[in-house]
Amino acid sequence: MKTINLSIDSRKRISLSKLLPDLPVSSVRAYVDGEKIILEPMVEVPAREAWLYQNEQALNKVKAGLSEQGNVKRGSFAKYAED
Repeated sequence: MKTINLSIDSRKRISLSKLLPDLPVSSVRAYVDGEKIILEPMVEVPAREAWLYQNEQALNKVKAGLSEQGNVKRGSFAKYAED
């Protein structure tokens, strides 16, 4: 687990840029547990794509298709190459 001390500015704000530099985060969900604050990075999904995550069967088919990527044998295209 990565631990970084973050400074609080005069308006009681902190910057999370040191913690999330390479993640495509669009928002953060905060949980408060006593004196602990737990932040969970979130990524929003466009409404037109949300159905896929709500349909487990369709999502599994997409995942299976993506896992097959690169495993298809297409043969040689040498006969179509021009000299």
